[in-house]
Amino acid sequence: MKRPRTVAATVTATAALTATALLLTSCSTSVNPDQVALEYNAGAFSSTEFDQCVDPGNREYYGPGDRMFVYPGGQRTFTFSGAENAEMATSTAVSSDDLELQVTGLVTFALNPDCETLRLFHEQIGLKYEAHEDAGWNEMLRDYIGQPLNRAIDDATKEYTWRELYTDPDAKSEWERRVGELTADYIAEQGGGAFFISPTFVLGEEEEPGDPQLTLQQPTPPEEVRDALTAAQEAVEQTRAQESENERIQTELEAIEALVDVLGPEGYILYQAMKNGDIDLFPVPAGGNVNITPPGN
Repeated sequence: MKRPRTVAATVTATAALTATALLLTSCSTSVNPDQVALEYNAGAFSSTEFDQCVDPGNREYYGPGDRMFVYPGGQRTFTFSGAENAEMATSTAVSSDDLELQVTGLVTFALNPDCETLRLFHEQIGLKYEAHEDAGWNEMLRDYIGQPLNRAIDDATKEYTWRELYTDPDAKSEWERRVGELTADYIAEQGGGAFFISPTFVLGEEEEPGDPQLTLQQPTPPEEVRDALTAAQEAVEQTRAQESENERIQTELEAIEALVDVLGPEGYILYQAMKNGDIDLFPVPAGGNVNITPPGN
């Protein structure tokens, strides 16, 4: 009667020890709402094999030797401005009339959360750069977003003169749309898949992931060109002001000629003196006497 209880106690103790050992040797990773992750089985005596994708906001437990790779998820930005915290320096392009322009802006995108696409990105690109780490992520973005972006800006800028891009809002809008189209094409070409997509894409609600969104500031020519353009504009404004003054003088001369024709030269002089207040006028009743005393008398 005592033996079964001994066996049962032994089995229970063994199970408890096993569960404790598993808890002590297992690991867990919490995937934040703005992250995506992949789990790979890689035990001490087994080859590395893909296990699953981990959805944002979940915690996943995995065994010793297994690997979790966590990537930025949701809306992300890639800034090119030369600022200290920018991912890339200002982009430089040459216009159709051979003037070098500086371009700054922002690419807004998301890493494709589709599990098969995410796995393909990780195995083809992410591992090579260790892009699950901050330094590797930034280096990867410079190559797979920054380089296609520079190429797109360069190709599109060649289609416009620098004056069109710097002074014509319509031309600037057309150029920005063209750069956006080329950037999306070149990013997909560089990566070999739809890895970087629209930041507004919602998995399961939309069929097409869409393209990254691009915002460009006005292309800027060299400082000396901007100064020359400003000086030229000031000269134009001065010319317009002088033309307006000439028109005013001409109108005034025509009015004087008309008065001289009516009043005669002496009459015009008298009229102008009266108008300017150079002659004192006093009302005299009809039939009244006027005595004029010359000055000095």
